Amino acid sequence: MKKIGFIGCGNMAGAIIGGIISSKLLKKEEIVAAEIMEAARKNAEQKFGIETTSDNKKVATESEIIVLSVKPQFYQEVIEEIRPIISRDTIVLTIAPGFTLEKLASLFAKGQKIVRAMPNTPALIGEGMTAVCPNKNITTAELDWIKKLLRSCGMVEVIKEYMMDAVVSASGSAPAYVYMMIEAMADAAVMDGMPRAKAYQFAAQAVAGSAKMVLETGKHPGELKDAVCSPAGTTIEAVRVLEEKGFRSAIIEAMRACADKSRHMA
Repeated sequence: MKKIGFIGCGNMAGAIIGGIISSKLLKKEEIVAAEIMEAARKNAEQKFGIETTSDNKKVATESEIIVLSVKPQFYQEVIEEIRPIISRDTIVLTIAPGFTLEKLASLFAKGQKIVRAMPNTPALIGEGMTAVCPNKNITTAELDWIKKLLRSCGMVEVIKEYMMDAVVSASGSAPAYVYMMIEAMADAAVMDGMPRAKAYQFAAQAVAGSAKMVLETGKHPGELKDAVCSPAGTTIEAVRVLEEKGFRSAIIEAMRACADKSRHMA
């Protein structure tokens, strides 16, 4: 019997597997992954030394915890395949937007243990942010174990399910917005004569350091922004232009669109 099995072995599954193994929470022999793409299976075998298969049913019957890490459009098909054989004692961990606990419960047999999770791609380097939401069939001890597994690749917070779509926009999809901002910052620096590689380094470190300031000082982001803005200085001039161009509004509207898309994914 495997401790944890993955159906789908893409980037997010790889991030969780890598975190679990590097933190020594489980041995590689306690992990199995099902993947239809042979190249992905071979990559997982070589990178992590885990057992892989093309058979979803094998994972469903041999794992205490199953992580559904396929694309949302394949969720219903995979669930229909494994539903007749999965034990009700098996914990199903999902990482797809839009699939509510109620929807998932209707797709599985009554009484299935289910946890919704929404990680993000920085989990690949151990800096992820994952929200989790269990259904009523999950015990406190089981939830603690799930949290421990996910903490191997970053921070974890238990939330109420109504917040999950906001998590998608504020965390799950957010790295894309940040990468766009870093790219734009670097482009501007290049325009002012900085070599491209240096521009990415300076911009990325500025973002990383600023985020760490918010997390570690506990100060309001506005207070931290004000501390950088000297009277009649360069920063307040940049802030003025960002406000003029609708910087905050663009972010808010993008995130609202993202959350709305998440609500209608299933």
